[in-house]
Amino acid sequence: QVQLVESGGGLVQSGGSLRLSCAASGRSISTNTMGWYRQAPGKQRELVANITNGGRTNYADSVKGRFTISRDDAKNTVYLQMNSLKPEDTAVYYCNLLIPNPFGAARNYWGRGTLVTVSS
Repeated sequence: QVQLVESGGGLVQSGGSLRLSCAASGRSISTNTMGWYRQAPGKQRELVANITNGGRTNYADSVKGRFTISRDDAKNTVYLQMNSLKPEDTAVYYCNLLIPNPFGAARNYWGRGTLVTVSS
């Protein structure tokens, strides 16, 4: 059973930094794309950043230059370093593991999320 557990969220002032971690268990993440998503109150869940097993990264325009996604496959963990945080970054942040399936629908696994609150 795949489990994803996020940590590192909290309350921070505008301009501050946080580092989120997502520890995976039940499966090695080394061959998969990992992602961070977020959902603010009253809004849809959106992609923040993802990283392929080859290390290629992709970011939402709103976080480019401020957030950095990374992975440590030996620790089965993915990270999100968030700098220059803004109040609009306030959201629950979710870790995602996408497992492609050439014979059908891909499988998505989600953590329970960690709350990030940025005060102005």
